[in-house]
Amino acid sequence: MLNKDFHTVLQKEVFQALAHCADNLSLESYLVGGFIRDHILSRGKAKDIDVVTVGSGIELAKAVQKELPGAKPVQVFKSYGTAMVQWRDISLEFVGARKESYSKDSRNPKVSQGTLADDQNRRDFTINALALSLNAKDKGTLIDPFNGLEDLQNGIIRTPMKPTSTYSDDPLRMLRAIRFAAQLNFKIEAQSLKAIQKNTHRIAIISKERIVEELHKIMLTTQPSQGFLILEQNDLLERIIPELIQLKGIEEIEGQRHKDNFYHTLEVVDNICHHTENLWLRWAALLHDIGKAPTKKFHPKIGWTFHGHEFVGSKMVYKLFKRLKMPLNEKMKYVQKLVMMSSRPIIIAEDIVTDAAVRRLVFDAGEILEDLITLCEADITTKNPARFKRYHNNFKLVRQKIKEVEERDRVRNFQPPVTGEMIMNHFNLRPCKEIGLIKEAIKEAILEGEIPNEYDAAFAMMIKKGSEIGLETHGE
Repeated sequence: MLNKDFHTVLQKEVFQALAHCADNLSLESYLVGGFIRDHILSRGKAKDIDVVTVGSGIELAKAVQKELPGAKPVQVFKSYGTAMVQWRDISLEFVGARKESYSKDSRNPKVSQGTLADDQNRRDFTINALALSLNAKDKGTLIDPFNGLEDLQNGIIRTPMKPTSTYSDDPLRMLRAIRFAAQLNFKIEAQSLKAIQKNTHRIAIISKERIVEELHKIMLTTQPSQGFLILEQNDLLERIIPELIQLKGIEEIEGQRHKDNFYHTLEVVDNICHHTENLWLRWAALLHDIGKAPTKKFHPKIGWTFHGHEFVGSKMVYKLFKRLKMPLNEKMKYVQKLVMMSSRPIIIAEDIVTDAAVRRLVFDAGEILEDLITLCEADITTKNPARFKRYHNNFKLVRQKIKEVEERDRVRNFQPPVTGEMIMNHFNLRPCKEIGLIKEAIKEAILEGEIPNEYDAAFAMMIKKGSEIGLETHGE
């Protein structure tokens, strides 16, 4: 039996409805999987509840939907024999207990009706194979045939059946094992790790979308490096994001070494997770240095260089997103821009901070400015306390300077005080390249601090530039 707190949860409306409908239909029914696991681990309020019934899960779903006031219509997935009921902020998924058998070339099993034991046998991990009875005769009884409760208490990821078969049958489970280890701070037991290493090639049969879904979940943990290190140590990262593996290692020539950019990258990702839950900003942290591998060069006089790695890296972001079938929309462009600009604030922080440099940074970064500064602060991984403190203090100065410049010069989301239409009217022009030249001259003058971001000064600059390129004034 579980503790009294869990029985309090069972008294809530949703569990009363489940138990009532299961008994009315004489269906042997159980709560299974993640809900039980997360409750035992006190991982917050459960919003996803899985129910297994020995019989028709769809029939039980339809009955429960009628029982819960305001529940949305049942979603039925006949090909999978499952059904979904959405009630308030809770998702209830129903499935009939089943057996599964796999073919070599697919993770989609052949399914047949089965018992609760059959259903528990097919589960990926012992901690997800726990079942709790909903029926009146033994309500609240925990069925734990694989000692999943003990594994939860000991922080172990273990498969119910032979791990080699488990991971070979459905290779996505390799990523799920690593994701759960990262999410829960658990250890994957030794036999499972061996089985994962043996089956890494099987990841090829998993869709890119499902792989990325697991990567996102690893990325959203409090310390993503845990997951990425396990992926790397078990040869999975090389098959998924080889660009990161190419950052691994330290070369030494003529006594000069560079840092290991792979481990540095993981530190940056962990650092940024202390300050943001923005998934795509975390992806930018993971990919901010991927251009360093193809741009690495050694020069006898200056040592190791990575010239242009930001530009090269931003191009690699597009190729990586496309290969993994990640969105090629504004999310990708956001990551690209952060990678492209990832060194800009660092350069400003290391040099004397001029107004012109800050104005140009604010103008070029636009809406991503705060995220860019956050990324650059996370990029400080030096182990030298004095240097660490100095870098962070420099960024405090940059932040203050940005605030001052923005308040005075208003260059973020820059709108020129003099528009193209004004230029056309004043010089009696039709659309032509001269208009662009004048607008660019005004923008540059404002960014360089030659004129304030004001109409009168910009109008005077327009007349001056127009005169320089041989235009005659026709307007007021």
